[in-house]
Amino acid sequence: MKEDFLHYLWRYQYFGKAGLLTTTGEAVVVLHPGFYNRSNAGPDFTGARIRIGDTEWVGSVELHLKASDWRRHQHQHDARYNQVVLHVVWENDEPVLREEGTLMPTLELRGRTALPLQAKYQELVWSQEVIPCAPQLPQVDPVYKSSMMDKTLLERLEAKAKVVLERLEQNKQDWESTVYQTMAAGFGFKINQEGFLRLVQVLPLGLVKRYRHSAKQLEALVFGQAGLLQAGQAELQEEYLTSMAKEHQYLAKKHSLPPALPQSAWNYLRLRPANFPAVRVAQWLAVLQAHEHLWSGLVACETKQEYHAFFKQVPPRYWQQHYGPGKPAKTPLPGMGDESVDGLLINVVAPLLVAYSRRIDKGAFQEKAVDLLESMSKEHNSITRLFTGLGFPHRSAGDSQALLGLYHGYCTPRKCVHCVVGHRLMKQNLSPA
Repeated sequence: MKEDFLHYLWRYQYFGKAGLLTTTGEAVVVLHPGFYNRSNAGPDFTGARIRIGDTEWVGSVELHLKASDWRRHQHQHDARYNQVVLHVVWENDEPVLREEGTLMPTLELRGRTALPLQAKYQELVWSQEVIPCAPQLPQVDPVYKSSMMDKTLLERLEAKAKVVLERLEQNKQDWESTVYQTMAAGFGFKINQEGFLRLVQVLPLGLVKRYRHSAKQLEALVFGQAGLLQAGQAELQEEYLTSMAKEHQYLAKKHSLPPALPQSAWNYLRLRPANFPAVRVAQWLAVLQAHEHLWSGLVACETKQEYHAFFKQVPPRYWQQHYGPGKPAKTPLPGMGDESVDGLLINVVAPLLVAYSRRIDKGAFQEKAVDLLESMSKEHNSITRLFTGLGFPHRSAGDSQALLGLYHGYCTPRKCVHCVVGHRLMKQNLSPA
């Protein structure tokens, strides 16, 4: 038994309510179970209406598997729990006291839940399948799968937008700096995201804008602060590297810049040369040089093609022919490919649009983000293939993101009772006890 099953029972009132009594024998009538608190702070349900005896109470409801969990979680010392009007437990193993010492009304649900419902829950949660409900999915109408995907797409976008909004707060509502940082993280993709985030910490946006029209100086600043001009002695004999290193040294001293990143800041493990840090930094540099205003430039784009044009800029000549300092490529390095740009649209542009929508309270930008994802080709990976084989729709990048959200947010942690599909399977052929 897990606590989320108890939440499920209370939320949908799936327990016998005839002769409902507190542990001290007072009659209980649930007029409204309240609203599920998703913040993970404070009581589990708020705004509940409960009649206990002859008195109607409006307040919060807290749920635990055992009544003693109240004491174990130290709720008696937390003022947020003073508004709790009913403590709902699976097992009442000890009396519970409020902060001021009065007895907390407690309702025990053990013995009031239909055994088939419990069995259904156990079947899902303890399933050995990667997707817990896989064997039962043929019983589920496709509309419930689509409904859950709509939910997980928005949740995944919200989670990414939350990171953007946290950066915005740190940047004191400066959208341009926030885009600068978010875009840098995007160019790092998974392997070198941390390296790029460290790079923007030692390379102020104001300095980038100041030298934007001076190609050599901006190139020296970016690659110098990235620590990518620190080649071996023989390689530094190249005229380009020698010139760039001297220019960076001059600018770093002039502007009192923080130390450049160490070479250990960058990861090369399992990367093809076309994805090496220097190549990605060169592509990022090209975008910085091409656009004076990053945020307004992104907002002005309306189609996938326009976004691709925004990001597909020509890197400096040296980095078209080298995948590292003093490391010439056998053939000219291609520019950023469609798949890489699509990754930026998914992980940079869409979250920025949703974050902006949250900040200005206009749904149009969220809709723009969803439309963008739905206009893009679907992603191919082991997770999307798994769901496609189980009959889930997979037509666009929006569907891909929804399936990834479903897998990581519900299937892996076995949060089946919070899933539309899982709820349908739990409810099927059952009526509230």
